Amino acid sequence: MPKVLVVDDSLSVRKVVQRALESRRIEVLSAASGNEALEQIGRNVPDLVVCDVIMPDMDGYQICDFVKKHPTLSQTPVLLISGIVNGTVLERAAKVRSDDVMRKPFAAEELLQRIDSLLGAQTKSVPAVSPSPPGSKSSSIPAPMSAEASPSTVAGSRGVPTQPVMAAAPAAPVAAAPIPTAPEAPADLKAVLESVAGVPGVSLTALMDREGALMEAAGGLLPEAGLTGALASCLVDATGGVGEALKQGRVQSIILEYETGVVLLNVVGDDAMLAVVLDDPAVLGKVRYHVKKALPDLVRGL
Repeated sequence: MPKVLVVDDSLSVRKVVQRALESRRIEVLSAASGNEALEQIGRNVPDLVVCDVIMPDMDGYQICDFVKKHPTLSQTPVLLISGIVNGTVLERAAKVRSDDVMRKPFAAEELLQRIDSLLGAQTKSVPAVSPSPPGSKSSSIPAPMSAEASPSTVAGSRGVPTQPVMAAAPAAPVAAAPIPTAPEAPADLKAVLESVAGVPGVSLTALMDREGALMEAAGGLLPEAGLTGALASCLVDATGGVGEALKQGRVQSIILEYETGVVLLNVVGDDAMLAVVLDDPAVLGKVRYHVKKALPDLVRGL
């Protein structure tokens, strides 16, 4: 039974993927953070990794890069999932040698097709006693290895050649390689903003410094991004005194409701602010969730 590691900080996403995969008799491992994912990879050695691009502690590109540079797991397929898939995302995914990129939200059947394809491609290099007929649904699941298979032609479950093993002797356990600390690579600000701008109902995301100067933007209202930044800076500074007077600390976010939409302002670290313009007030809760996920990446990218 193949093992698939699902990495996403959203519990609901992990549960949906788990139910879909278990229906195909696939063992599911899960991780809610990058650090937890690295521990799972070293301890359980999955056959495939499905990983969200944007997470609080490290992004999916870093996790993919770790897998592909691992001395014994470099052939493990990695499927990245992202709220927006554009040239920047695909370029970064190719740089870390991701095997595929899929846009969120996705249908369970689409995910299963991608996973079947990746597991099937992986097992083509593994000789088996009774391979599944071509085109059958079970062809993507690795067939059991014959105990009499030639040591010189047998590959490991990840496509990595194993040490020769005598037929009469059990294989010696292989110690898991030590897990190095993943580097904190700077986040791609444009890609992070585009992931929020890709949420249905959002027309603009703009990142500006505390003086109101535009740093980066994404969305369909780009000509207005500079003006939005300048006005947002004045507004955040003006309202900051309210929290201090009431002993509530610094302002973290402001929600402005207008006749035809909503503007969400969020402080980003000590030096920047994020403005998100919504055409549909009904998606405010979903947008705030995505902004919360994006904030650590924005801070790291500054």
